[in-house]
Amino acid sequence: MTPPNPSYEVIIRESHMDTFGHMNNAAYLILFEEARWDFITKNGYGLKKVQELQQGPVVLELSMKFRKEITLLEKIKITLELLDYKGKISHFKQEMIKEDGTVATELTLTFGLFDLKTRRLIDPTPDWKKAIGLV
Repeated sequence: MTPPNPSYEVIIRESHMDTFGHMNNAAYLILFEEARWDFITKNGYGLKKVQELQQGPVVLELSMKFRKEITLLEKIKITLELLDYKGKISHFKQEMIKEDGTVATELTLTFGLFDLKTRRLIDPTPDWKKAIGLV
């Protein structure tokens, strides 16, 4: 079900850091989200499409595991794997991988496609399925 190895690369900057000299916990969520938006935008479902259709992704639940420290100026790769899509609910797994191949952080999240007009989750549309690599 997973598209071919989607990934997003980033270098950790000062704005990502905390006073302990490693990446701030909130920065992890921001970078994981950047990677997801990069992926769906490249697949034709960016913010312009969300605004046009009034339908977009919504995170329902997430869990993050910190395995290895990430520090200033490290280059990391963020991967994305679609685990399943059952009805209106789906699950993604994302990893932040250090240059040596070590998984530094793992995120699993539950999400759905949200209709901004009805304020409800909806079944995945053909455009959304394409955007997340289901077709």
